[in-house]
Amino acid sequence: MPQFAPDQTLLIDADDTLWENNVYFERAIAAFISYLNHHEYSPAEVRRALNEVERETILTHGYGLPSFTHSLLLCFERLSPAAFGEESRRQVESFARAIAEQEIELLPGVAETLAELAARHRLILMTKGNHAEQADKLTRSGLASYFSAVEIVAEKDPATYREVIQRHESALDVPCAQSYWMIGNSPRSDINPALAAGLNAVFLFHKDTWVLEHATLDAAPEGQLLIELDSFAKLSGIF
Repeated sequence: MPQFAPDQTLLIDADDTLWENNVYFERAIAAFISYLNHHEYSPAEVRRALNEVERETILTHGYGLPSFTHSLLLCFERLSPAAFGEESRRQVESFARAIAEQEIELLPGVAETLAELAARHRLILMTKGNHAEQADKLTRSGLASYFSAVEIVAEKDPATYREVIQRHESALDVPCAQSYWMIGNSPRSDINPALAAGLNAVFLFHKDTWVLEHATLDAAPEGQLLIELDSFAKLSGIF
Protein backbone atom coordinates (compact mmCIF):
# COMPACT_ATOMS: atom_id res chain seq x y z
CA MET A 1 0.00 0.00 0.00
CA PRO A 2 1.42 3.43 -0.91
CA GLN A 3 2.85 5.48 1.92
CA PHE A 4 1.11 8.72 0.93
CA ALA A 5 -2.54 9.44 0.20
CA PRO A 6 -3.84 10.13 -3.31
CA ASP A 7 -3.99 13.62 -4.83
CA GLN A 8 -0.37 14.57 -4.30
CA THR A 9 1.18 16.84 -6.94
CA LEU A 10 4.34 15.24 -8.29
CA LEU A 11 6.76 17.36 -10.30
CA ILE A 12 8.93 14.92 -12.22
CA ASP A 13 12.25 15.61 -13.93
CA ALA A 14 12.87 14.24 -17.44
CA ASP A 15 16.53 13.66 -18.43
CA ASP A 16 18.12 10.79 -16.46
CA THR A 17 14.93 10.44 -14.42
CA LEU A 18 12.54 9.19 -17.09
CA TRP A 19 15.00 8.39 -19.87
CA GLU A 20 18.73 8.06 -20.43
CA ASN A 21 20.42 11.29 -21.42
CA ASN A 22 23.83 12.07 -19.98
CA VAL A 23 25.34 8.76 -21.05
CA TYR A 24 25.10 9.96 -24.67
CA PHE A 25 26.85 13.21 -23.79
CA GLU A 26 29.58 11.21 -22.05
CA ARG A 27 30.12 9.18 -25.22
CA ALA A 28 30.34 12.36 -27.27
CA ILE A 29 32.85 13.83 -24.81
CA ALA A 30 34.97 10.68 -24.95
CA ALA A 31 35.00 10.88 -28.76
CA PHE A 32 35.89 14.58 -28.56
CA ILE A 33 38.81 13.96 -26.18
CA SER A 34 40.08 11.13 -28.37
CA TYR A 35 39.88 13.30 -31.50
CA LEU A 36 41.64 16.23 -29.81
CA ASN A 37 44.40 13.80 -28.78
CA HIS A 38 46.19 16.45 -26.74
CA HIS A 39 49.90 15.75 -26.21
CA GLU A 40 50.31 17.89 -23.08
CA TYR A 41 46.98 17.57 -21.27
CA SER A 42 45.72 14.24 -19.98
CA PRO A 43 42.15 13.18 -20.83
CA ALA A 44 41.13 14.12 -17.27
CA GLU A 45 42.64 17.60 -17.70
CA VAL A 46 40.86 18.08 -21.02
CA ARG A 47 37.61 17.03 -19.37
CA ARG A 48 38.10 19.55 -16.57
CA ALA A 49 38.77 22.26 -19.15
CA LEU A 50 35.57 21.31 -20.98
CA ASN A 51 33.61 21.44 -17.72
CA GLU A 52 34.78 25.01 -17.21
CA VAL A 53 33.87 25.95 -20.77
CA GLU A 54 30.41 24.45 -20.26
CA ARG A 55 29.91 26.50 -17.10
CA GLU A 56 30.72 29.62 -19.12
CA THR A 57 28.52 28.64 -22.04
CA ILE A 58 25.47 27.90 -19.89
CA LEU A 59 25.44 31.53 -18.77
CA THR A 60 25.13 32.78 -22.35
CA HIS A 61 23.56 29.87 -24.25
CA GLY A 62 21.57 27.99 -21.62
CA TYR A 63 21.25 24.22 -21.80
CA GLY A 64 20.75 21.81 -24.68
CA LEU A 65 22.60 20.58 -27.74
CA PRO A 66 23.36 24.00 -29.30
CA SER A 67 25.01 25.03 -26.05
CA PHE A 68 26.92 21.75 -25.78
CA THR A 69 28.07 22.04 -29.40
CA HIS A 70 29.32 25.57 -28.73
CA SER A 71 31.24 24.30 -25.69
CA LEU A 72 32.95 21.55 -27.68
CA LEU A 73 33.96 23.97 -30.43
CA LEU A 74 35.23 26.58 -28.00
CA CYS A 75 37.16 24.03 -25.96
CA PHE A 76 38.76 22.58 -29.10
CA GLU A 77 39.71 26.05 -30.29
CA ARG A 78 41.32 26.86 -26.93
CA LEU A 79 43.23 23.61 -26.50
CA SER A 80 44.16 22.48 -29.98
CA PRO A 81 47.74 23.35 -30.96
CA ALA A 82 46.72 23.20 -34.61
CA ALA A 83 44.61 25.71 -36.51
CA PHE A 84 40.88 25.11 -36.15
CA GLY A 85 39.88 24.41 -39.73
CA GLU A 86 36.55 23.58 -41.30
CA GLU A 87 37.20 19.84 -41.27
CA SER A 88 37.87 19.88 -37.54
CA ARG A 89 34.74 21.97 -36.97
CA ARG A 90 32.57 19.48 -38.85
CA GLN A 91 34.08 16.56 -36.94
CA VAL A 92 33.53 18.18 -33.54
CA GLU A 93 29.98 19.12 -34.47
CA SER A 94 29.32 15.52 -35.47
CA PHE A 95 29.98 14.34 -31.90
CA ALA A 96 27.11 16.50 -30.65
CA ARG A 97 24.90 15.68 -33.61
CA ALA A 98 25.12 11.97 -32.76
CA ILE A 99 23.29 12.71 -29.49
CA ALA A 100 20.27 14.08 -31.33
CA GLU A 101 20.10 10.90 -33.39
CA GLN A 102 19.66 8.67 -30.33
CA GLU A 103 16.36 6.93 -29.75
CA ILE A 104 14.63 7.67 -26.45
CA GLU A 105 15.59 4.93 -23.98
CA LEU A 106 13.22 4.86 -21.02
CA LEU A 107 14.70 3.90 -17.68
CA PRO A 108 13.46 0.62 -16.17
CA GLY A 109 9.85 0.64 -14.98
CA VAL A 110 9.16 4.23 -15.99
CA ALA A 111 6.13 3.72 -18.25
CA GLU A 112 4.40 1.28 -15.90
CA THR A 113 5.10 3.38 -12.83
CA LEU A 114 3.89 6.59 -14.45
CA ALA A 115 0.62 4.86 -15.39
CA GLU A 116 0.10 3.90 -11.74
CA LEU A 117 1.04 7.32 -10.39
CA ALA A 118 -1.13 9.19 -12.91
CA ALA A 119 -4.17 7.23 -11.73
CA ARG A 120 -3.72 8.48 -8.16
CA HIS A 121 -1.93 11.82 -8.39
CA ARG A 122 -1.43 14.93 -10.50
CA LEU A 123 1.81 14.68 -12.50
CA ILE A 124 3.67 17.68 -13.89
CA LEU A 125 6.78 17.28 -16.03
CA MET A 126 9.38 19.74 -14.70
CA THR A 127 12.50 19.94 -16.83
CA LYS A 128 15.03 22.55 -17.83
CA GLY A 129 16.78 23.07 -21.13
CA ASN A 130 16.09 23.94 -24.72
CA HIS A 131 12.29 24.09 -25.09
CA ALA A 132 12.10 22.51 -28.54
CA GLU A 133 14.51 19.70 -27.61
CA GLN A 134 12.76 18.80 -24.37
CA ALA A 135 9.29 18.93 -25.94
CA ASP A 136 10.49 16.69 -28.78
CA LYS A 137 11.94 14.16 -26.32
CA LEU A 138 8.66 14.04 -24.43
CA THR A 139 6.71 13.46 -27.64
CA ARG A 140 9.06 10.70 -28.76
CA SER A 141 9.03 9.08 -25.32
CA GLY A 142 5.33 8.24 -25.51
CA LEU A 143 4.85 9.49 -21.94
CA ALA A 144 3.10 12.80 -22.55
CA SER A 145 -0.40 11.50 -21.76
CA TYR A 146 0.55 10.81 -18.14
CA PHE A 147 1.20 14.49 -17.39
CA SER A 148 -1.45 17.10 -16.69
CA ALA A 149 1.06 19.87 -17.43
CA VAL A 150 4.56 20.39 -18.78
CA GLU A 151 7.02 22.97 -17.44
CA ILE A 152 10.18 23.54 -19.49
CA VAL A 153 12.20 26.21 -17.71
CA ALA A 154 15.51 27.94 -18.30
CA GLU A 155 16.82 27.10 -14.83
CA LYS A 156 15.57 25.25 -11.76
CA ASP A 157 16.03 27.54 -8.79
CA PRO A 158 13.84 28.22 -5.73
CA ALA A 159 12.14 31.20 -7.38
CA THR A 160 11.19 29.12 -10.42
CA TYR A 161 9.76 26.35 -8.25
CA ARG A 162 7.72 28.85 -6.27
CA GLU A 163 6.39 30.46 -9.45
CA VAL A 164 5.38 27.11 -10.93
CA ILE A 165 3.64 25.97 -7.74
CA GLN A 166 1.81 29.27 -7.33
CA ARG A 167 0.56 29.11 -10.90
CA HIS A 168 -0.68 25.54 -10.62
CA GLU A 169 -2.20 26.10 -7.19
CA SER A 170 -4.38 28.85 -8.65
CA ALA A 171 -5.90 26.27 -11.01
CA LEU A 172 -6.98 23.99 -8.16
CA ASP A 173 -10.36 24.11 -6.46
CA VAL A 174 -8.83 23.16 -3.10
CA PRO A 175 -5.12 24.05 -3.24
CA CYS A 176 -4.55 23.35 0.46
CA ALA A 177 -5.39 19.68 -0.13
CA GLN A 178 -2.35 19.26 -2.36
CA SER A 179 1.10 18.16 -1.27
CA TYR A 180 3.94 19.04 -3.63
CA TRP A 181 6.96 16.89 -4.41
CA MET A 182 9.91 17.28 -6.79
CA ILE A 183 11.27 13.98 -8.09
CA GLY A 184 14.59 13.81 -9.91
CA ASN A 185 18.20 12.70 -10.11
CA SER A 186 20.01 16.04 -9.74
CA PRO A 187 20.88 17.32 -6.27
CA ARG A 188 21.77 20.72 -7.74
CA SER A 189 18.61 21.29 -9.80
CA ASP A 190 15.92 18.87 -8.62
CA ILE A 191 16.41 18.45 -4.89
CA ASN A 192 18.17 21.33 -3.14
CA PRO A 193 16.29 24.24 -4.78
CA ALA A 194 12.97 22.41 -4.44
CA LEU A 195 13.55 21.94 -0.71
CA ALA A 196 14.54 25.61 -0.47
CA ALA A 197 11.24 26.51 -2.15
CA GLY A 198 9.23 24.57 0.44
CA LEU A 199 8.55 21.37 -1.51
CA ASN A 200 9.13 17.79 -0.46
CA ALA A 201 11.56 15.86 -2.65
CA VAL A 202 12.50 12.40 -3.85
CA PHE A 203 16.10 11.91 -4.95
CA LEU A 204 16.47 9.16 -7.56
CA PHE A 205 20.10 8.08 -7.80
CA HIS A 206 21.48 7.76 -11.33
CA LYS A 207 25.09 6.67 -11.77
CA ASP A 208 25.56 8.85 -14.87
CA THR A 209 24.22 12.15 -13.56
CA TRP A 210 26.01 15.05 -15.27
CA VAL A 211 29.01 16.22 -13.24
CA LEU A 212 27.75 19.83 -13.29
CA GLU A 213 24.59 18.65 -11.52
CA HIS A 214 26.51 17.06 -8.65
CA ALA A 215 26.08 18.57 -5.19
CA THR A 216 25.72 17.47 -1.60
CA LEU A 217 22.10 16.79 -0.79
CA ASP A 218 20.66 19.36 1.60
CA ALA A 219 18.76 18.12 4.62
CA ALA A 220 15.01 18.58 4.47
CA PRO A 221 13.86 21.60 6.49
CA GLU A 222 11.55 20.96 9.41
CA GLY A 223 8.10 20.00 8.19
CA GLN A 224 9.37 18.80 4.78
CA LEU A 225 10.43 15.37 3.58
CA LEU A 226 13.37 14.05 1.55
CA ILE A 227 13.23 10.45 0.35
CA GLU A 228 16.10 8.70 -1.44
CA LEU A 229 15.43 5.86 -3.89
CA ASP A 230 17.56 3.92 -6.36
CA SER A 231 14.92 3.25 -9.01
CA PHE A 232 11.91 4.97 -10.54
CA ALA A 233 9.76 1.86 -10.09
CA LYS A 234 10.00 2.17 -6.30
CA LEU A 235 7.90 5.36 -6.49
CA SER A 236 4.73 3.24 -6.75
CA GLY A 237 5.39 1.94 -3.25
CA ILE A 238 5.66 5.51 -1.94
CA PHE A 239 2.84 7.21 -3.84
